[in-house]
Amino acid sequence: MPCLRLVFMASAEFALPVLAALLDAGHEIVCVYSRPPRPAGRGHRERPSPVHAFAAEKAISVRTPKSLDGKDDQAAFAALAADAAVVAAYGLILPAPVLDAPRLGCLNVHASLLPRWRGAAPIERAIIAGDEQSGVTIIRMNEGLDSGPMVLGESVPITAETTAGDLRGALCGLGARLIVEALDGLAEGCLTPMPQPSDGVTYARKLDRGEGRLDWSRPAAELERLVRALAPWPGVWFEHQGARIKVLAAQVVEAAGTGSPGTVLDDRLAVACGAAAAEQGALRLVRVQRAGKQAVAAEDFLRGYPLPQGSRLS
Repeated sequence: MPCLRLVFMASAEFALPVLAALLDAGHEIVCVYSRPPRPAGRGHRERPSPVHAFAAEKAISVRTPKSLDGKDDQAAFAALAADAAVVAAYGLILPAPVLDAPRLGCLNVHASLLPRWRGAAPIERAIIAGDEQSGVTIIRMNEGLDSGPMVLGESVPITAETTAGDLRGALCGLGARLIVEALDGLAEGCLTPMPQPSDGVTYARKLDRGEGRLDWSRPAAELERLVRALAPWPGVWFEHQGARIKVLAAQVVEAAGTGSPGTVLDDRLAVACGAAAAEQGALRLVRVQRAGKQAVAAEDFLRGYPLPQGSRLS
């Protein structure tokens, strides 16, 4: 197994197992690139990204440019003389001079089965859409959005219980294994990147906080997937008499009676959904949270905040 000089470019916690796997495989991480520190917490003190903090603990040099468009930044990157750059949830666009600098190119660990779900939020979009599988694709990056040729890929199932957190955990572990295999194969000349299919391209647009509001006119199954995809962030919620209440877990149940969308149907917090609630089923809210309160099971919530049958949620 060859030891390669690598640049690692990442910011989010998703990338930590990938970086750890590269170190465990004996590769030399000559530099880490990560997003600049951001204000966080009550004091709004600048806090480094999870990858930045991890690299600092390992005494790895870290750079945090705001962009890589400048010639000085591009020259500094090229001067690292890396065999390859590994990119995973970084957050900056890589211009052509950066993409072309490493001998083996820049390899992206992407959390979907490309060409499905190119873009910023592939994990959440796959669950929202009701996909039955997701996976990781290692691509050699080009100037397009997640459109580079594929080096390796592997799938994982999405079940009726899979949350975004579950899927993210499975995919970051899978990505850590696949990137090591991909680097070995490229260095030894036994892997050849293949173009992505032209059919089946979809885009996973960035998550928006407004998407988390429950639209009771939609089918219960769609809303249940939304809860699994967006809890705890950016969060799923409804309003009742001006109070915003988060939903952290829910399940589809047979509608007990009828009511217009948003109507509480029983004493266990089943809510009518869809234009034909009895046909579409109802959404039972299993775990909820009021502002400033702890998340609790629905039965405990109802003891302190009654929502009797017939109540209307918005």
